[in-house]
Amino acid sequence: MPYTAQISRDNPTCFLFLLDQSGSMADALAGEAGKRKADKVADVVNKFLQNLVIKCGRPEGIRNYFHVGVLGYGASVGPAFGGTIGGRELVPISEVGENPARIEERSKKSDDGAGGLVEQKIKFPIWFDPVANGGTPMCQVLSQAQKLISDWTAKNPMCFPPIVINVTDGESTDGDPTSAADAIKTLSTADGNVLLFNAHISSNINASSILFADSEASLPDDFARLLFRMSSNLTDAMIAGARQEGIAVSSASQGFVFNANLEALINFIDIGTRPGNLR
Repeated sequence: MPYTAQISRDNPTCFLFLLDQSGSMADALAGEAGKRKADKVADVVNKFLQNLVIKCGRPEGIRNYFHVGVLGYGASVGPAFGGTIGGRELVPISEVGENPARIEERSKKSDDGAGGLVEQKIKFPIWFDPVANGGTPMCQVLSQAQKLISDWTAKNPMCFPPIVINVTDGESTDGDPTSAADAIKTLSTADGNVLLFNAHISSNINASSILFADSEASLPDDFARLLFRMSSNLTDAMIAGARQEGIAVSSASQGFVFNANLEALINFIDIGTRPGNLR
């Protein structure tokens, strides 16, 4: 059975985020008035990294179950990490955890136990900052991702296949990304092909989010159908995880969301980064 390899310090896997940093990412995210798409996506991925560090934490330190990377694409294409790990592409999670670019103090509303909400101050680590400038060179970033993942799988041939997550708000400005996406999906380890998932985020508050579609029939336009065809199927463990969360999926569901608002984006990343078999 594919996608069943145990994930351990001796046999890690990796997550690689490809984040659209084009000028349109300065627009507001659907349902988040006054909050830029670039800012909310950065918050979601920085929070994911924080949670992954916690998941890998043990009394003796952070175990390297994962290597992670963030590539931005807009006016330029390249690694998005800041601080000590700035410029690096795929970084062991222990080094990520130990080297945030900075720690911010944020406000969070919590249940006060009496039916109300109370505002609390929390520490929020930042590994990369939002950017919104330039076009959407999706072909270029997918090609760069393919090279990174090809090199990584050559060094880790028995691992749970890497997961590449592309988050964008618009169409590619440097050509048809289909062949570049296919080149990623044809990479493999002994446990199966590399997984490529695609999230389209929207400013349209009237558009319904389409999460984990299993066919093109319900998709509204050619761009949605393109992203759907670029996306890998969810693994059995991810399908089971989605169902546990009450999300409707089928055995043919793909790692794809269209017109995502903040809630849909968080659900998409949460389910899409559940490989299972963590030892």
